[in-house]
Amino acid sequence: MSTMPANPDPFQQAREIRPVEECEFQGERVPMLLRHRDIREATRDWKTFSSDAPFRVPIPSEESVRKVRQLPIETDPPNHTDYRRLIEPFFNRPREPWMQEKIRALIAGMLGSALAAESIEVVKEFALPVQSRALAILLGVPLAAADEWICWGMNVFKDSDAEGLNEEKGAGLDRYIQRRLDEAEGAPGDDFFSALTTVEFRGRRLTREEMTGFCNLTFAGGRDTVIHSISSIVAHIAECPETLRMLRDNPKLVMSATEEFMRHISPITHLARVCPHGADVQGSHVEPGGRVSLCWASANRDASVFDAPDELRLDRKPNPHVAFGSGPHTCIGALHSRVLIRVLLEELSANVGSVRVIESSRHVEPIAHFDREIGFDRLVVCFNPRQ
Repeated sequence: MSTMPANPDPFQQAREIRPVEECEFQGERVPMLLRHRDIREATRDWKTFSSDAPFRVPIPSEESVRKVRQLPIETDPPNHTDYRRLIEPFFNRPREPWMQEKIRALIAGMLGSALAAESIEVVKEFALPVQSRALAILLGVPLAAADEWICWGMNVFKDSDAEGLNEEKGAGLDRYIQRRLDEAEGAPGDDFFSALTTVEFRGRRLTREEMTGFCNLTFAGGRDTVIHSISSIVAHIAECPETLRMLRDNPKLVMSATEEFMRHISPITHLARVCPHGADVQGSHVEPGGRVSLCWASANRDASVFDAPDELRLDRKPNPHVAFGSGPHTCIGALHSRVLIRVLLEELSANVGSVRVIESSRHVEPIAHFDREIGFDRLVVCFNPRQ
């Protein structure tokens, strides 16, 4: 057992008093569900709490930075089920030994370089390249393609030094997607882009808008969340070096540890659902077309579900966390993220003796009237090799 450093739960007091917190986002009143049970129930009731709402599932909403519906996330069953099935073969690849070997080679190589260096800035020099290159492996494109993705920074819709969404960055992503789809149509291969140009949806080819929607989510979803997860794990090990020893002494612990890090970090704070017909949400009225926030980060610290929720327990079982969402819209990239984190923990415990923090700056995410610490804007460390 160990305590995660500097990762407080800003929702604790509100959650213990009431199940819903009234919040305002972009001038819109959005009730935020805080408790684990209520959120799980809402995710199963997709007719009341719908994802069929282009641009409005993320908070803040993204009308200003993209022009297409993200697929499959911004649809409901049965459309969601049929769209998701088209790309599942790629997102199931992390189950395959060949891909796990490629991920391990990637992380081992980057960790080896970090161990040889006097110091390394974890966010931009380690976590961002790992995320981008692992995505290239998943999508079946050359690792060199990730060099361009790395230049986009932490978030494809935000500037690194600004909180707001950036229309120019969104347009840049769209231009990149159109170029790759054009290339795939001209000379199709075995990669993700080529698959989108040849696959059929209910007896027809995908439209260019649908292809773009799949690509947009693939590049935007899971980017900063994976990066925040990696930097948070490195910081935790610096503060709690016994974690490495525990994983070395009991290698089987890495599976439950992966889930516990995801619960405790909760890299996605919340997402929205739209109530097409309105709803009463734990006493809070939502008008037709209004939104509700599902706060995964709050649910993952709910003391009615998790014993000592602020403690990071590597052997926590059961662990019904919702770090990857819940219900039919559970994150399609969850398996990929789990494999990344599992391999990272295995390579760290096998090769690293300790981590020393030289400089750090926590990333603070403003959530209505809450401020949530998640990951780092900057984390400079020295990796010390295992003796």
